Amino acid sequence: MAALSDTLTARPTDIPSVDRLLRHPKFESLATRFGRERVTAALRTHLESLRRAALHHTLLRPALEEQALAAALEAQLLASAQSRLRPVFNLTGTVLHTNLGRALLPDEAVRAVVAVLTTPVNLEFDLSSGVRGDRDSVIESLVCELTGAEAATVVNNNAAAVLLMLTALANRREVIVSRGELVEIGGSFRIPDIMRQAGARLVEVGTTNRTHLSDYATAIGGRTAALMKVHTSNYAISGFTHSVPVAELAELARGLNLPLAVDLGSGTLLDLTRWQLPAETTVRETVAAGADVVAFSGDKLLGGPQAGVLVGKAALISRLKKSPLKRALRVGKLTLAALEGVLELYRAPELLAERLTTLRLLTRDTTVMRAQAQRLRPLVQRALGDAYEVTDAPVLSQIGSGALPVSRLPSHGLRVRAIRGRSRSLGHLEAALRALPRPVIGRIAAKALWLDLRCLEAADEAEFAAQWDELPPP
Repeated sequence: MAALSDTLTARPTDIPSVDRLLRHPKFESLATRFGRERVTAALRTHLESLRRAALHHTLLRPALEEQALAAALEAQLLASAQSRLRPVFNLTGTVLHTNLGRALLPDEAVRAVVAVLTTPVNLEFDLSSGVRGDRDSVIESLVCELTGAEAATVVNNNAAAVLLMLTALANRREVIVSRGELVEIGGSFRIPDIMRQAGARLVEVGTTNRTHLSDYATAIGGRTAALMKVHTSNYAISGFTHSVPVAELAELARGLNLPLAVDLGSGTLLDLTRWQLPAETTVRETVAAGADVVAFSGDKLLGGPQAGVLVGKAALISRLKKSPLKRALRVGKLTLAALEGVLELYRAPELLAERLTTLRLLTRDTTVMRAQAQRLRPLVQRALGDAYEVTDAPVLSQIGSGALPVSRLPSHGLRVRAIRGRSRSLGHLEAALRALPRPVIGRIAAKALWLDLRCLEAADEAEFAAQWDELPPP
């Protein structure tokens, strides 16, 4: 037995040197692919782990063959080279999922980004005069055309837009806001915290459920810098409620020569009811109602890249652009190219439901999703065996990212239930789906794992179906 053990196991002195291995053709090939320094460092680390195994008499000789060493090293290098930012299948039922990147860019925006990736562009160069220009000019005229505003500027997200707005307009002064609009947005960021960071003093008026115009009028004093209205994007209060419309607040602010700032959040540019979606106040309606500055997101209902867009009166937007904070929050050429590409689509609204990815997903026909579920159900059932029961079932999707928080969209998908005594928990299955080559992200509710198909378009269905063969046995 001892002789057999000695034959199978390797000693530390049996491990080949780094220099010898690097001269082998297989390792030279790896060095060409991954770089010699990287391969050398990875090889040293791997050989050190083998040396520790040899000292514990657990290293088998076949592991030291050049073929085995090269294969192990290649696997390690490929794993470490895999991008941490990976494509996933969003089957959560939330279209604008913050954790999964919110809006998906349409092809037009993707082509625009690719075009500016590898060539110099006139980001801050005025081609007509030959002098330094303003990067906001890339999208300003287009934004103003679509919103009716006098001027516009862009920063890296809507929280930054609100921060810039308050810093430029109300630093060391007071901003009056309804108590019912002091919302907390994603990541525990709260409107009062943003105000404090901007150096503005919050003055709360009204109550949680009811605020009147007289509450604002009474609170206005010598230190008041602005009135502010915040879209309650992450929740809704129903019942005995009242909030002051933008038009009434604008009239009050205008009479006292104060600006009215509006954080509109989701930032839809068109009336969604034309596509049978729930109504949402548009940016144009807010500007027309008298708001002096309006902030909204680029990657929510707008369907573009992450950005915070500020529109309004030219004099006030100019103040924002002159703030030192604007430079710290400004966006680069990729964001501007993507945003311009998306905004161009809005000039042909009759084609928007086909071309704008976000709107296309929000308006998918339930009969199409039902047929898709019926096609996929047998495949998923076969992959899961008799440990789970898979059925196609109606489900309710949501828009997400705080947009229309109580509205639900009729959808269809797959419902997976564990068979008692035959399978592990649904959590185990959920984890297995996340471990697939392109992770599948669903949601667990009502003792079932739901795979909402709203965001699984026809172009991705084949890839989704093919990888179920790689799912480990339940």
